[in-house]
Amino acid sequence: QVQPVESGGGLVQAGGSLRLSCEASGGTFSWLVVGWFRQAPGKGREFTAGIRYIGGTRFYADSAEGRFIISRDNAKNTVYLDMNSLKPEDTAVYYCAAVMDKIGREPRTLSEFDSWGQGTQVTVSS
Repeated sequence: QVQPVESGGGLVQAGGSLRLSCEASGGTFSWLVVGWFRQAPGKGREFTAGIRYIGGTRFYADSAEGRFIISRDNAKNTVYLDMNSLKPEDTAVYYCAAVMDKIGREPRTLSEFDSWGQGTQVTVSS
């Protein structure tokens, strides 16, 4: 089973940008939906963005729409999350997750994904 590995987190000022990467370890992201979730201090883990293998369809949470862009490089087995216009409320641990793609699938809940990374910390200062 593929293991997602996140990188790219760090400290950034409000209004800045950051790129997160999620690399497939022990396999590939072929035929998998890859999603990004985040967990802020004291809160539950929430869906942020996802990208399907079939057609490369992207889908976002309302909080990410218009500011974050998810993309994938299948040759590099890597999925990216470009975060722009960052706000202090974007501060969280960001997790990458994967699950087999199926026609019509746009998973947005934790239980729909079966492979998870360890997370990378993103801190946005005001």
